[in-house]
Amino acid sequence: MKLVRRVVVVLIIAFAVFYLVTRPQDAANAVQGALGAVWGAGVAVVDFFVALAGG
Repeated sequence: MKLVRRVVVVLIIAFAVFYLVTRPQDAANAVQGALGAVWGAGVAVVDFFVALAGG
């Protein structure tokens, strides 16, 4: 099972490097989108707890 996991990780890293080298603008947009989604989720969680606290 560890071998399969290691192979999958290596393939994902290889794909990411290939994507970065061949399509840098698209890779940058993908990273910006992912970070934006994480930021939005964090803001939503904070808003939830503020509303829960009665603010």
